[in-house]
Amino acid sequence: MAEETVASKSMNLRMTVYAALFTALIIIGGYISVPLPVGPVPIVLADFFVMVTGLFLGFKWGLASVALYLFLGILGLPVFAGGRSGLAVLFGPTGGFLLGYLLLAASAGLLAGKGRPSIARILMALLTGNLLLYGAGLPWLKAVTNLSWAGTLAAGLIPFIPGVIIKITVALILARTFLPRFRERLVSS
Repeated sequence: MAEETVASKSMNLRMTVYAALFTALIIIGGYISVPLPVGPVPIVLADFFVMVTGLFLGFKWGLASVALYLFLGILGLPVFAGGRSGLAVLFGPTGGFLLGYLLLAASAGLLAGKGRPSIARILMALLTGNLLLYGAGLPWLKAVTNLSWAGTLAAGLIPFIPGVIIKITVALILARTFLPRFRERLVSS
């Protein structure tokens, strides 16, 4: 029983460290930001790192990592796209996408599952997560900006489709290549 408690505490500590590291990657991804002339939503790599966070850390810890990212931004640390922060960003045009990060990480972690996930399962997890991300972000963008649906799609979806395809492909390759070893190392450490 005592060994089990020590192992459990060790695993929690390890996962807390990984969650913090993945949060740092999401922050770095936010700094890699390219504003677009068609709307207030920039191209960022944060969503890519949210996908990877969900896949590698799973539902619980992936969600915790993204929640930490959002919490740091709400506190005023410049972690959102372009070094922005605060509640104004969360309630602004990109707020739905930021909250959608929680859905992306949670669904990627939940649907990718445990063990050695197949390419189909990883792809399904990433596609579902991105559908949830844009499902949260687009209505929010429309409501905050008062754009038409055509304008909302032009500002918040269409320019991002090629990038999303590339990000999903790279995340799929990373997960397929490194996820089994990452999980083995977690269990054996």
